Amino acid sequence: MEQLAAGCSRSARREGAKVRGFLLGDAVGCAVSGQKVPDGYYRLNRMIESTARHGAEVRCCGICLDARGIPEEHLAKGSHRSALEELAEWTLWADQVITF
Repeated sequence: MEQLAAGCSRSARREGAKVRGFLLGDAVGCAVSGQKVPDGYYRLNRMIESTARHGAEVRCCGICLDARGIPEEHLAKGSHRSALEELAEWTLWADQVITF
């Protein structure tokens, strides 16, 4: 799933589309920096950092972060705390929305 999302993001950017990702629920844990995972597992925080470095905007639901005890300073570079109001704005702005 993670590779699919990253691949879609890369393809969209190549086509000149603006890419925005909003992480909800347990997905906010993917944006925690400094994760230590076993060999062979994806380091999702690095994927998020790379996607942001290449122009994507990445936001994390603030309520979801609070529920999991994750402060904003623990988020990967390029990802930021946000609110559901911004998710609503992004949804209205978007020509297309993909969910995973």
